[in-house]
Amino acid sequence: MLNNLRYDVLERAGWTGAEAALAILITDLANVSVWWAAPVGLVLASAKGWIAGRLGRIGTGSTLPESRDPATPMRTVGLGPGAGSPDGPLAQ
Repeated sequence: MLNNLRYDVLERAGWTGAEAALAILITDLANVSVWWAAPVGLVLASAKGWIAGRLGRIGTGSTLPESRDPATPMRTVGLGPGAGSPDGPLAQ
């Protein structure tokens, strides 16, 4: 799980850096105040999340593959961790 968390942190940091750099580049090319980089970055981050929610792991804003995404539930073997609980699959 810690390895997946590392991938998640790296993905978030990478996308944030790319969005910030692109926002500053856009404001520079548009010849407007650098203060506009924050709202431009917000729009870029929102667009990335919307697109990733439809193309990446469904239901998340992650672009990581399912095997690396921490939002993916861990695979269980057998009846699962709740098998012995009163509400588990063996409850009568």
